[in-house]
Amino acid sequence: MNVVVLGAGVVGVTSAWYLRQAGHEVTVLDRQAGAGLETSFANGGQISVSHAEPWANPSAPLQVFKWMFKEDAPLLFRPRLDLQQIRWGFNFFRECTVARTRANTEQLVHLGLYSRECLRELRAATHLQYDHLEKGILHYFTDAAEFERALSAAQAMREHGLELELKSADECVQIEPALKHIRSRLAGGTYTARDESGDAYKFTSNLAQIAANAGVRFQFGATVRGLVTGSGAVAGVVLAGADGKEQTLRADAYLMCLGSYSPLLLDAIGIRIAVYPLKGYSITIPIGAQHEAPFVSLTDHDHKMAMSRLGDRFRVAGTAELNGYDTSINRVRCAALVRRAFEVFPNAGERSQIEFWAGLRPGTPGNVPYLGRTRYDNLYLNTGHGTLGWTNACGSGQAIAEIMSGRRPQFGFRFCGDAQ
Repeated sequence: MNVVVLGAGVVGVTSAWYLRQAGHEVTVLDRQAGAGLETSFANGGQISVSHAEPWANPSAPLQVFKWMFKEDAPLLFRPRLDLQQIRWGFNFFRECTVARTRANTEQLVHLGLYSRECLRELRAATHLQYDHLEKGILHYFTDAAEFERALSAAQAMREHGLELELKSADECVQIEPALKHIRSRLAGGTYTARDESGDAYKFTSNLAQIAANAGVRFQFGATVRGLVTGSGAVAGVVLAGADGKEQTLRADAYLMCLGSYSPLLLDAIGIRIAVYPLKGYSITIPIGAQHEAPFVSLTDHDHKMAMSRLGDRFRVAGTAELNGYDTSINRVRCAALVRRAFEVFPNAGERSQIEFWAGLRPGTPGNVPYLGRTRYDNLYLNTGHGTLGWTNACGSGQAIAEIMSGRRPQFGFRFCGDAQ
């Protein structure tokens, strides 16, 4: 069938790839000049199946309260007269129970493990290059109490099939020697050897080119204005080009992969999804031959930061700010990333050449994405991946291609519209 994919981020492009591999005619629409130029452009770089515990967990309410008026806090609610934000925040706190956290974690682990295998198969088939490293992810702690809490969480992860190892402070430094500067402050860590890192933008851009060579059509500079519906189905997509002129594109099926912007279009046709933009920040530091940036991808638990070496660059990303669709750079929050990066790695790279970035992660209250059917016969969802879009892109893309081809994906996940 003829499928239109809305959005050319990492989720949209991987979906298009798998749909084309399943034999469908695919057109991808995006308002940018190329693939991966919004949320996928400068994230933390981790394929972090091991980081499956959602932000909404039993410890979150107290942390959110403590961070409420702290400008450089890892998670910052900026209260607004915004019904979408209020509703999302209410649902976020509902997801913080022990039972909901356990259920959401299980969902994310299953999707993550499946996605990691899909990525490896895709890489083997296409020889895709994106500065990837297969050195695992080390999640380290400098707060002893938080490390103790992580012990029970690690056990739960292992019960779900995740190969997660507990490490002492000395073992953390053995895994990544660049942590030597904070050895005396380390409480310990958890390590997942099979996790990976890589540049999500390079992956998305290069896969888009491979997909185009395989017959996927990309229409850039096309802003989606709305969906036309009738008789229980989507009848077309209204587009505006660079010249402002509108046109309607029609297909057999439509796939929503517009991340944080998905609910704006879906609300207009009576579909409500709990997705809200979580603004994240990153800094990219040129390493240079004389510097000591880590090779193993790291997560700094206490500061909620992800750190990855991407070729000759060191990427540090983190924080989540609920402030609507604002994408401006907050220098205080970026300065917090710079300060912590060089506190841990004094010789990480060139301070004078740091690049700053902010993007909107499409967060759901429990961090579990919307994946599957809608009440419209030919409209499907693959959106709301939050902080795990890069981690779960391949698995989500493969799964939605299966669903749109009339098959049920063979892994445990609660798909939208699934009657089972």
